[in-house]
Amino acid sequence: MKKRQNVLLAAGITATLALTACGGGGGNGTENGGEGPEFSTEPTGTLNAWGFENADDVGQARLDYAEEQLADVEIDLDATAFDSQKFTTSFAGGNVPDVVQMDRRFVPTYAAQGLLMPLDQCFEAHGVNPEETWYQAIMEDVTYDGAVYGVPQFFQPPAIILNMEVLEEAGVSPEEFDTSDIDTLLGAIEKIYEEDGGTPTRLGFDPQATGQAGLWILGMGGQLVDENGAPTLDDPSNVAGIEVLKQITDAQGGYAQLKSFTDTFDFFGENNQYVADQVGGQVNAQWYPNVLSPYLDDIDLQAVPFRNADGEPFAVTGGTTFVIPEGAENPDAACAWALELNQLDAWLAAGEARAATIEQDGGIFTGLFTGNTEADQAIREQYVAAQSGSELDQVIETYYEVVDYGQSYASSPAGQEITAELVNAITAALLGDKTPEEALADAQQVAQRAYDQVTAG
Repeated sequence: MKKRQNVLLAAGITATLALTACGGGGGNGTENGGEGPEFSTEPTGTLNAWGFENADDVGQARLDYAEEQLADVEIDLDATAFDSQKFTTSFAGGNVPDVVQMDRRFVPTYAAQGLLMPLDQCFEAHGVNPEETWYQAIMEDVTYDGAVYGVPQFFQPPAIILNMEVLEEAGVSPEEFDTSDIDTLLGAIEKIYEEDGGTPTRLGFDPQATGQAGLWILGMGGQLVDENGAPTLDDPSNVAGIEVLKQITDAQGGYAQLKSFTDTFDFFGENNQYVADQVGGQVNAQWYPNVLSPYLDDIDLQAVPFRNADGEPFAVTGGTTFVIPEGAENPDAACAWALELNQLDAWLAAGEARAATIEQDGGIFTGLFTGNTEADQAIREQYVAAQSGSELDQVIETYYEVVDYGQSYASSPAGQEITAELVNAITAALLGDKTPEEALADAQQVAQRAYDQVTAG
């Protein structure tokens, strides 16, 4: 059912585009040779913004900062989760928001359909150089056909968090958790893994096979799209990542048993998989040490980078972005607001808010990883370094090291469908329902149909 829904989404976008072209909202995005409108730096009026569902201390601090900077703009915020159907149908009704927060994987899909304004003129008007402000891999996420369509935020890279009490008990060193050396890694897994009647009770290593699908495929030398953004899921280079994952899961009872076991983890709770000694190591994004920091009296952690097939640290980008829909009534305010939210001072205000929360509630400041290179360094120097000597120093340092090795998933109009079909292929192969080649071939067919629908005309 999910595959069908994703394909229908592409068809729905195409239909919506036709309605928009027939009289939907102003055509601001095409007045300057595809570079977007000439944005003013003195915005006024009402801004209809959509984003920041359940804003935490970091989000609220940035919202407050941006509102202070835009004194002549009245901000009307729809603080609900992004919904693709709601977004596309807003064009049919001629009632699009001025600015929308969405996952970066959506951007090329909507840009290919002409539903988003290019923002090159937005950056130029405000004197912002995207290449100097954000990590290169992040900018690749929001660039389509030579134009930039988003103001990005966040890049929280993955790494492997190790349970040192479990490793020491099994006689395993952190260096053995090397994803580029599968034989050594499997040896470490064998020493740590425990089961009861075929049911896992302790994993040597949880690879987060489907949650980090792109990490494993790209890290092992795969390719998800070609230079035009068309899916390449059936590329033979993608088999290696699946084969590595199958070796890892088969060594721990098989994927079905492993998945059933990990589904029982108290991932956000006081009896999480590290406190309960249910894993030796696990792939986790940078935000997860924040979850673990209240339990440092009960656990001993280290971290190592995920390493690609060549043995180099490796990470894939992920996060959200702000876009301006074609037909937005106040693109000037939308541009200014999105940029203000991602200014250095906005992130420093967020860092101050997070530091105050930690002082009140306890825990350790592990960094924010904003996607803004200057902000990341400033927050690290001002807030993270102040806690030097904490039990999480080595873990924090590892994440700061791997952020420089980020790689984009690559921009594609069918990015969401490619991601979904990759997960389907990995699941089928790990369960043994299909060979990796068969699973990838089937996934390619569905992704290609979605790509063809989105790019038709």
